[in-house]
Amino acid sequence: MASYELIMPKMGESITEATILKWTKKEGEAIKVDEAVLEIATDKVDSEVPSPVAGTLTKMLFAEGDVVAVGKVVAIIETGGGGASVSAPVVTEKAAGTTSVSTTKTVSTPTAQATNQPAGGDRFYSPLVLNIARQEGISMSELEAIAGTGANGRVTKKDILEHVEKRHLAPAQQITQQPVQETMAQTQTAEAAKQETKVEATKSYSGNVEIIEMDRMRRLIADNMVKSKHTSAHVTSFVEADVTNIVLWRNKMKKKFQDMYGENLTFTPIFIEAVTKALRDFPMVNSSIDGTNVIVKKDLNIGMAAALPSGNLIVPVIKNADLLNIVGLVKKVNDLAGRARIGKLKPEEIEGGTFTLSNVGTFGNLMGTPIIMQPQVAILAVGAIKKKPVVIETPDGDVIAIRHMMFLSHSYDHRIVDGALGGSFVRRVADYLEKWDGAREI
Repeated sequence: MASYELIMPKMGESITEATILKWTKKEGEAIKVDEAVLEIATDKVDSEVPSPVAGTLTKMLFAEGDVVAVGKVVAIIETGGGGASVSAPVVTEKAAGTTSVSTTKTVSTPTAQATNQPAGGDRFYSPLVLNIARQEGISMSELEAIAGTGANGRVTKKDILEHVEKRHLAPAQQITQQPVQETMAQTQTAEAAKQETKVEATKSYSGNVEIIEMDRMRRLIADNMVKSKHTSAHVTSFVEADVTNIVLWRNKMKKKFQDMYGENLTFTPIFIEAVTKALRDFPMVNSSIDGTNVIVKKDLNIGMAAALPSGNLIVPVIKNADLLNIVGLVKKVNDLAGRARIGKLKPEEIEGGTFTLSNVGTFGNLMGTPIIMQPQVAILAVGAIKKKPVVIETPDGDVIAIRHMMFLSHSYDHRIVDGALGGSFVRRVADYLEKWDGAREI
């Protein structure tokens, strides 16, 4: 019987471990391909781990609540075929940015793992919940007092966020006292936090105002934007493009596209195609900085900024966008945008971007000056498409015609992208858009 070793996946560039929340399968149960085997949590997101093979779960190597390092084998699945046991390749980091791939051949019983159990308590807390508690200054005794709605009374992300909101709505309310067993340093910190809360509560604002506390996602966005402005020397170049051929082609093809593929044909996939072509012409724009080294990315992973119903922003990433045709791009854009709006994106789908596109035209804006997504070095904003009278040169002389025009705004990091490169790149994107073949088939 062949066996497959299911490993703990890497859930993000900075994630080194995850906590097993729940086993969705028991030993001896059959598993289908892509069926969830267990649920895990990191300090950023909760997720399911699917099985890449079909078979029977024969061995669970860790218990619920165990903290497991990325790349560790967590379960053995008998696949039913002959041969030796295999596992998914584990990528390990090495010096100078190189990587090596190793494959686990044997399974050893892991040593006892640390669990997220509070001292003196028996309730499990996921890394995500503990991380929020640390950020919000919630003590362990206060955390234990929260009524959990999860399995076995577990405190979920929703539970702790609701608790945080209630704390902000009643800032003057006394926070639960720390237990006597806590150290003097912890007690002093808690008292200082209480005093700070009281000081904040006494602030007064002139006029008729409403005070709205930033949610956690908005605080992260704010921190990232400020960090980017401090990191990169932002410069923005503007170009106006005649996209009449694209507008007419889309109007002609969108019903046919809907009938053939069941997808809505938007402008964003067309813009992404032009961006990937221009990035091939100017590869330095598809790079990042590491100290005094410029890291030129060979993969073209295009992030597309998407507004959420909450008013926040998220940037799902289309990996290897240059390898997709227009149909593939339409399907990918619609899928990512749809799942972003309902909060169903996977962690790996918002990571690894090498260049970002922001369609500010969807809000009726003519142009914008977007902030670079670190560690990228450039971002492109496309504005609203407007009809304008434009002077067109013809062999018989200049004429004035009504054309569909659009502004493109290219913000780039002047540390490595100079004006000539940044301006030439956005001009090349506009050239590809203007040369769109109106007779193109899908």
